[in-house]
Amino acid sequence: MAGAAERSDLIPEEGARGRRLPMGGPARSVWEAVMQGAVDVAVRAYEDLSPGQRERVLVDSANVPAQARTALVDVLRRARDFAGAARLLEAQGADSEAAALHEQAGSLLMAAEAWLRAGEPARAAAAFERGGALERALELYRSLEARESMAHCLTRLQRPLEAAEVYHALGYAHAELEALRGVPSEHPRRREAVLRMCALLDEQGESMRALVLLADARQESAAAREDEVLKAEHLRLLRHLGLSDGSPESGESSSPVAERPGATPDGYEYLKAIPIFGELALEDLKDLYRVARQVVIPEDTTVLEKGARGTGLLVLLEGTVEVSSGPGPDARRLNTLGPGAWLGEISLIQDGPTSAHVRSSSTVRALRVTRADFQHYLATHEAAALRIYRLFTHNLAERVRVLST
Repeated sequence: MAGAAERSDLIPEEGARGRRLPMGGPARSVWEAVMQGAVDVAVRAYEDLSPGQRERVLVDSANVPAQARTALVDVLRRARDFAGAARLLEAQGADSEAAALHEQAGSLLMAAEAWLRAGEPARAAAAFERGGALERALELYRSLEARESMAHCLTRLQRPLEAAEVYHALGYAHAELEALRGVPSEHPRRREAVLRMCALLDEQGESMRALVLLADARQESAAAREDEVLKAEHLRLLRHLGLSDGSPESGESSSPVAERPGATPDGYEYLKAIPIFGELALEDLKDLYRVARQVVIPEDTTVLEKGARGTGLLVLLEGTVEVSSGPGPDARRLNTLGPGAWLGEISLIQDGPTSAHVRSSSTVRALRVTRADFQHYLATHEAAALRIYRLFTHNLAERVRVLST
């Protein structure tokens, strides 16, 4: 049998001290073009190969000089074989570049491992989360003390009480409430979850909603109906709302069904009404709601400064703001916005300057979704990201059409 140096499918590389490049079979045209520096020709030749032939090129690349491998990586990138390019880069120890290419190829778990080797645990955690390896993601988020991301992973892992504890520590009342809603009726700590939800709603001035929630929870089982702690809380809420004369009998007979506030829009309903979120599935929308933070803006405060970089989405819950053409005294007033209105949704997608000046005309309570939080949400919710970008581009195209007619 002939030795490797005598094989007809190898030709010498100039200046490589007699080393030879693989040149046999259909891949010959790829290697010839690589040798000659004809990148476009090499790309087209590589694209014309079958999957098996492309695999052979990758295997053969282990035996070529570093310069040829580097050139081949460029060819693979341009041919959109991101997975192949990532393999070559990993072999060279370029884990950061390889991780980004694994993500482009959709190989999220491989990307996560590469990010870890590259010393970027935050990016590794996000890739693990996107790839469904939630326990691995949670472990990394814990090590990074990324508590918001921890809470989100715990929610997706169906560990709502743990998620609620994290949200409570962060002071995110509405996110804590949403997490507690996930505690099933048969859970041994269901009573604790119900009482905490009632307390949160009561603190937010939503005592009637708390009463409705408690009444429903007491119908979940015979034990819940007879639970003395739930009975006492039920009676307290009835008294607080003026629906009871204070006797246990009146508390038991009173029902808030006729006054259910389910049709009253709240922060969740306002978020749901924003057009670019119009195709989000229920769980994706709930996750986005948990990302939002409630903020209070004092009266006569600049909310958005014209020309400044957008800070994200703001959804008004209470109070009003004035929208004007600029900050000066000669600026033209454009609009007055109140509860249910939203500002800054474009800055979630595009990092550009704000086109108008917005100032609060009263104390404002609002939900804020920062650009950074939203970008993380998109990175970990691929289906939601696709729907959001599709609606965003559709709305943008419609605006362009209107302006051009």
